[in-house]
Amino acid sequence: MTTLAHGADTLTRDALTVLQPGFVGTTAPDWLLRRLGEGLASVGLFGRNITSPEQLAALTAQLRAEYDEVLVAIDEEGGDVTRLEVRTGSSYPGNHALGAVDDVELTREVAHALGRRLAECGVNLNWAPSADVNANPSNPVIGVRSFGADPDLVARHTAAYVSGLQAAGVAACTKHFPGHGDTAVDSHHALPRIDAAQSVLQARDVAPFRAAIAADTKAIMTAHILVPALDGDHPATLSRRVLTDLLRKDLGYDGLIVTDGIEMQAIAATYGIGRGSALAIAAGADAICVGGGLADDETVRHLRDALVLAVHSGELPEERLADAAARVRRLAAWTATCTPESGDGTPADIGLVAARRALTLTRSTTYEPVSAPPFVAAFTPVANIAVGAETPWGVAAELARLCPGTETASFSGEEAGQAALAAAGSRRIVAVVRDEHRHPWMGTALDTLLAARSDTIVVEMGIPQSPPRGACP
Repeated sequence: MTTLAHGADTLTRDALTVLQPGFVGTTAPDWLLRRLGEGLASVGLFGRNITSPEQLAALTAQLRAEYDEVLVAIDEEGGDVTRLEVRTGSSYPGNHALGAVDDVELTREVAHALGRRLAECGVNLNWAPSADVNANPSNPVIGVRSFGADPDLVARHTAAYVSGLQAAGVAACTKHFPGHGDTAVDSHHALPRIDAAQSVLQARDVAPFRAAIAADTKAIMTAHILVPALDGDHPATLSRRVLTDLLRKDLGYDGLIVTDGIEMQAIAATYGIGRGSALAIAAGADAICVGGGLADDETVRHLRDALVLAVHSGELPEERLADAAARVRRLAAWTATCTPESGDGTPADIGLVAARRALTLTRSTTYEPVSAPPFVAAFTPVANIAVGAETPWGVAAELARLCPGTETASFSGEEAGQAALAAAGSRRIVAVVRDEHRHPWMGTALDTLLAARSDTIVVEMGIPQSPPRGACP
């Protein structure tokens, strides 16, 4: 059923239509249902909204009972960034693992399987895949979310992922345009800057988005980054040169343009979320993602009113807002009429198949198999906001299942190695690290462990940039 609010004018409806807000809870609050009746056309889901596939299906059915063509979006990349399995870890490997295998058909199968799971739960828009080329090994927010550092590899796997996801009836939202890979700053916290020449940007960062467009990606998400070679005054999300001139005109893209979370500090700290939203729509964006950090009716009303005020003040042309709203409705119509491909030929455990193929072993002549329950020392960096601290990582849970009696603890800081040695006692140590090359204290901890216990097994679960070491079969 579609419920319409009587007396809601077209401008206000369009302002609501371009918003993609989140909410708190596992059922839709009354305020959200009311906004759906007034013109809101999209809802964003996060880990806080999901406890099981059955609960998620009931939630999306509740939303569609209020507005049958609602876009239900989610941030489900697999790997680190999972909302479906936020408390247990994803059943599907992330982009870096798929890029390491470099089998585009496997990537397509994984994306298709993930898309089928989303579609079965009533989700029809996925803020994925990440098409960022991880050109900066010190990148704090992309890393394993990228297929890799080679533009051609990233391009072909981005296209395969888009194809697989959309074949399942779920719209892909390729991100983060024009490319967030060459940054050393997390845009959740501040505004990153990429000082690369335009020729480099075109050949490296933009190339995967060309591939995504050729694969008919239904949406593209912007990056909150400053790229002086493209626009020295405005972040990409707020830049007409980036969104309209480059993406629309030069690349010929005609789908939905979605902003990254507008409450992220790269935008909110300088422009505020209201003015930032108006500037983004004026620059060429069609939808405002919000709700990762702000998830209430007050936020929705604030953004709605800011867009209406921007039209009245002349900062945002009314026809631009109307065009943005029309693009949202067009995507909603596509999801409602898309006929998904069957996936009968894909193994049910395709995620496990892909994860096993992504493993790389480095061998030691002195290796001896683990013969007793080990001690797992997890050297734990701070999780970035995109991943979230609630999603588990590491190998301890699986080792404990396979080898009862396994114990584990987390360590960080300059004394992490000594603390791990003391905690392990005489037990064999499995040291689990994540991006050792980005954390000097982590390298120091491994030095300490290996000097004292050369039989320590080291598992790198991030980007394997540092030389491999430790005992391994």
